[in-house]
Amino acid sequence: MTIQWFKHPEPCAQFILAHGAGAGKESEFMQAMAAKLAHLGINVGLFNFEYMDKAIALGRKQPPQKADKLIAYFNDILCQTEPDLPLFIGGKSMGGRIASLLACERHVKGVIAFGYPFHPPGKHDKLRTAHFSELLAPLFVIQGERDTFGNREFVSALSLPKTVTVDWINNGDHSLVPTKRSGLTPDQNCQHAASLAAAHINEVLNG
Repeated sequence: MTIQWFKHPEPCAQFILAHGAGAGKESEFMQAMAAKLAHLGINVGLFNFEYMDKAIALGRKQPPQKADKLIAYFNDILCQTEPDLPLFIGGKSMGGRIASLLACERHVKGVIAFGYPFHPPGKHDKLRTAHFSELLAPLFVIQGERDTFGNREFVSALSLPKTVTVDWINNGDHSLVPTKRSGLTPDQNCQHAASLAAAHINEVLNG
């Protein structure tokens, strides 16, 4: 149970970022996002859930554990955070959902989700938002406009609590990656998402 830290010399906050269901903390998205946020003044901690470490050790994919196990593990990880630095939690896809569920049980400054899985692809009736009304901290979602887990048209039509806000990444998919025809690059979208997250953290701290 170890955290990989990306640190700034004078951080304003710390952000524990959980990975998605299919790729761990070493994935390109996680490493790039952590580095960009650290450059913007936020200490970022990455970790692997137990099933992901098992998958790496065995050399084959493993299914995620049940939500309650993931929440408990995430909560234990937070014991390694700095007690005097404002704490934000979040994640990519599944990691963001687990962070939001944990924030219904534990007080943190805020939650940031990159590509929140509002519903499984093609199953709009299976919403994963019932717990939003129980959040003990604001939830900020950074979502690709083309995300198959909740695109702009679908999410914009939802009635979300005032504690939940959504900002959009132009032409982004579930990993915020744009199409080549858009004229945007994956790194540009990743940088934009990091800037939005950092701005939100500063807004919460100064609000």
